[in-house]
Amino acid sequence: MDPMITGTAAGVPFTALPPAGGGAAPLVVSWHMMDPPRSDAAFAAALPMLDLPAWRVHLGMPMCGARMVDGSTDAIVALMREDALMSFLHPFVRQATEEFPAALASIREQLPVGGGPIGVLGGSLGGAVALRVLAETDIPVAAGAVVNAAIRMRSVVDLFPGEYAYDAESTEVVDGLDFVARAGAIAGRAPLLVVSGELDHPALRADAVDLVDAVGERAELLSIPGLAHPLAEEPGIEPAPQLPQAREVDAGLTAWFRRHLAVGPQG
Repeated sequence: MDPMITGTAAGVPFTALPPAGGGAAPLVVSWHMMDPPRSDAAFAAALPMLDLPAWRVHLGMPMCGARMVDGSTDAIVALMREDALMSFLHPFVRQATEEFPAALASIREQLPVGGGPIGVLGGSLGGAVALRVLAETDIPVAAGAVVNAAIRMRSVVDLFPGEYAYDAESTEVVDGLDFVARAGAIAGRAPLLVVSGELDHPALRADAVDLVDAVGERAELLSIPGLAHPLAEEPGIEPAPQLPQAREVDAGLTAWFRRHLAVGPQG
């Protein structure tokens, strides 16, 4: 494996993997899951895309990896218990999306990735970040991909114990994080690969199908036999050997980005 490069970009920790031989190449940016692999370094190990002639820069989600509070996920668990949507899911997606433009500018200053359109990739909650970048920003994107993604945030909220008590504010927030409803904006931005584990939560599986149908001809669904929601084993914070199902996801992502990214050097 090419050596991992760690650093920070406008305050956001990242783990980067260079293309074979290093040097100038296109850029794919990712946001990891909150299930394993739940850090940028662990996500880089699970989905390294070693055969992709591009820089793969995996950004850390808020309060994860180098930004963990006291070196553990206890603070995140406390936010989940306080209010799964308004204290955890929504603010994490919002912060990761809002800090991305400055992080991208910093990455371009630090690595030879040029100024062309990028690839975006997200897993689980990180998938909502990638979809929000597509739906809400004007950052040039050549291709997007999500894996077991938080496509409809209502479906994710329903995975938490108990019935969530929506009010006017939380209803507005959760509806704004329904990317099936925003498929038109996504379709106009970039081709999208939706990867769905066949053993993922049934509601998330259904949302994946609905998103592909709603986006239309620019979207493709890739189902992975035997894959549940996580891509790595617990605890999922440190890099770990790639699981067989993650290897299948990795191959699909590599082929997708090879197909849609300009793989020649960029100036």
